Amino acid sequence: MRESLGDRIFNVINILVLIVVSIITLFPLYYVFVVSFTEPSEFADKNGFVLLPAHWSLGAYEYLLSTSAFIKATGVSTFLATVGTLCSLMITSAFSFGLSRKRLRGRKLMLFMVMFTILFNPGIIPLYLLVRDLGLINSMWSLIIPVLTSGWYVILMKSFFDSIPAELEEAAMIDGCNELSIFVRIILPLSAASLAAFGLFYAVAYWNTFFSAVLYINDFTKVPLQIVLRNMLIDSDTAVGGASAVEMASDKQLPTQTIKMAAVVISTLPILMVYPFLQKHFTKGVMLGSVKG
Repeated sequence: MRESLGDRIFNVINILVLIVVSIITLFPLYYVFVVSFTEPSEFADKNGFVLLPAHWSLGAYEYLLSTSAFIKATGVSTFLATVGTLCSLMITSAFSFGLSRKRLRGRKLMLFMVMFTILFNPGIIPLYLLVRDLGLINSMWSLIIPVLTSGWYVILMKSFFDSIPAELEEAAMIDGCNELSIFVRIILPLSAASLAAFGLFYAVAYWNTFFSAVLYINDFTKVPLQIVLRNMLIDSDTAVGGASAVEMASDKQLPTQTIKMAAVVISTLPILMVYPFLQKHFTKGVMLGSVKG
């Protein structure tokens, strides 16, 4: 069927609008990337508006990667994103598998409690008091244990486990497998797509940890990267290692903006590198967990 003139005009206008929106969306990312590689003299000469640097410079990155406080903060965020994600996936998958067992005693009560946590949360003050009473203040585990799992993710993963044919488990039990063996050898391999999707959610959340660190971490040597980045971008009086961004720039003859942009690129690069490898599992994993087959 041939398109009418009106349909062609609509498609052309639609494409042009999407191109403009894409440019508007991607330009800030491009500007951050370009400025982080711009030489100080060129950045100053162009009054900070650089579309394409004439000479690329790694000065801002060299300075940041030579700063101990920035390296420590990156290490903290890496610890949260790796250990936290593994712990969260382990707890979420095991809890969801248990709730998917219809013969589990107290199953309905536990499902009700999970749903209750989705609808209601204790609030900041009770959560802070709990973390304090557990002795987790100024501990990196305070950024993991309170958010170790999510009721919404538990429900989605449980729905996926419910869709797995019961005949597979019955065959495994006939072969002598117990519940743990079934979970490790059968359920988890079949759940690779779902685990990849939820793992990405958890990793992004842990890597972007900010508010929890503001509440529970008082030692600057234990703060995650987002706190250091916030200090550099917003608070001119506080930055890496207690020095202001302006002072850091003057030490290395680098403009403040260059250091800020380099820090932004470093903080976003890990997630951008991980996402393409998990993207093929992303949609499939979420849909498998949200619709019971």
